[in-house]
Amino acid sequence: MTTVEIVDRSNMTSKMMDMLELRPRETAIVAIDMHRGHLDPEIATLPASLEDCARVIASGKDLLDHARSQGVPVIHVILILRKIPGLGSEWMTQPFWVCMTEITEEENRLTPGRKSTVNDHNIEGTPQTQIIPELYAEGDYVINNKKRLDCFMGTDLELLLRNVGAKTICLMGINTNTCILNTAFTAFNNNYRTIVLSDCVASMYGDDLHVFGLQQVSRCLGWVLTNEEFKQKLEEGRALND
Repeated sequence: MTTVEIVDRSNMTSKMMDMLELRPRETAIVAIDMHRGHLDPEIATLPASLEDCARVIASGKDLLDHARSQGVPVIHVILILRKIPGLGSEWMTQPFWVCMTEITEEENRLTPGRKSTVNDHNIEGTPQTQIIPELYAEGDYVINNKKRLDCFMGTDLELLLRNVGAKTICLMGINTNTCILNTAFTAFNNNYRTIVLSDCVASMYGDDLHVFGLQQVSRCLGWVLTNEEFKQKLEEGRALND
């Protein structure tokens, strides 16, 4: 495989950042799969790395607490799967995931170097499906019927976003290159202003795909903001409403 350098588009992304307006009344946070199945190393079935778990939880709590204080709604979207007799997990209709269940060597799993399972991931009624306690607060919205990588697919996320008046969607959670990126594509296609919160995302697949996901968003779909950039843009946006 040919090694390529990441193209420097910092001049373009800097200009795009200058043009970004983030109005609290039109903004919603969508926290994707920030559950124990990814972020609790003790019981995770498809775990992020120890370092990423600690970083994403700490940064996520900081950002969510600030967003709530500014009146920005928080929506948690959680993958929960049924076990079906004769099939296994509802994931087992996807050929790629079926093949992954047949791989036993640890170095060839979805989570490099970490024990994981596809067929037993986030089964209904298990503790893995619980939102990380530090990231949930009373008044948050929860959508718990996500079945695939796109948070819009088969859920009422679109309706909820319309009901709360969101025109800007800020994405956080796991995984940068799959669920975050898939949801970002649909948000873009539905004409939402799309933001990914870089301090609050990670990929269990590896740092290279985490970087790829952020590059894909910032150069093709929307904006990538740190926590501090989000807070600054939100403050600037509040002034625009006054």
